[in-house]
Amino acid sequence: MTARNAKDDTDAPCELPCPIERSMRMIGGKWTASVLWHLKDGPVRFNELSRLLTGASKKILSQRLSEMEENGLITRHVISEKPIAVTYEISPFGQSVLGILEDLKSWAEAQEI
Repeated sequence: MTARNAKDDTDAPCELPCPIERSMRMIGGKWTASVLWHLKDGPVRFNELSRLLTGASKKILSQRLSEMEENGLITRHVISEKPIAVTYEISPFGQSVLGILEDLKSWAEAQEI
């Protein structure tokens, strides 16, 4: 492959949505990666997640958690109905993202971001 052909392959549009776009739709939402990171060590209750994610409103956090559950990244477990108490746990599919997040963390630390 010539240098020209290599560049053409890089610049060629991928079929939509391409793998990068699909993955960013899945984990690129605000708070998604942070939620996964906080769930890596075990289940966490909603209010605890809310405390860990300073700056995220409970409404946005609830929306993000619902999206993540729909995408199969996390699972939701109801502990009690009254008062409602739930925990969230990272799914095996969600765990598959942790290596990427670890690399991203290392990259940011190396760049002093």
